[in-house]
Amino acid sequence: MKLHRPPFLPFLLLATILLHLSPTTSAPAPAPVPTANNTDFIRTSCGTTLYPEVCYTSLSGYVNVVQQDPARLAGVAIGVSLAKARRMASYVSNLSRQTDYGSDHLAASALHDCHTVFGDAVDGITGSLQQMRHLGGSPEALRFQVSNVQTYMSAALTNEDTCTDGFDDVPDCPVKSDVSDRVVKVKKVTSNALALVNSYASKVTNP
Repeated sequence: MKLHRPPFLPFLLLATILLHLSPTTSAPAPAPVPTANNTDFIRTSCGTTLYPEVCYTSLSGYVNVVQQDPARLAGVAIGVSLAKARRMASYVSNLSRQTDYGSDHLAASALHDCHTVFGDAVDGITGSLQQMRHLGGSPEALRFQVSNVQTYMSAALTNEDTCTDGFDDVPDCPVKSDVSDRVVKVKKVTSNALALVNSYASKVTNP
């Protein structure tokens, strides 16, 4: 799924969505101290994902932002996924430029395709964050918005899978092992984000 890629950085986008998902205040307030309940909320929510420990490790630092809000948790998870996908796309792009097309054309072709599909994944995850920024309205509108997020995140995960599939015909080599190992880590974070979005969607659909 190809979307227009906005020019802002992933961390700026994450900050923006957290601002929209967080309650506004008229004056700065001291940072809240993490509570056991808020921490337990993240750990329990991560228990619904395929990779709960990866989920908790990547999201527990946002406990003060998430508190016990499933929409905020899904938004933060998507932001973390976007940051990792962007870094992977950049890494593959740099690696592709260094690969000798003459001596290892299969690996070079797989890297090129991987960079392309990771660009699509970044677009999809970015679209998810954009949609999360505008959650609201009628129950029907909210369900439609969350459904869009699910679609974008599912497409992004498929794109990441496509990257590793492209190396199936590449003989074992350091490049194949390196890229495959890195992609697996990104896929776990994206999978977890999708699971948290699905969990939130179930609450929206069956309040």
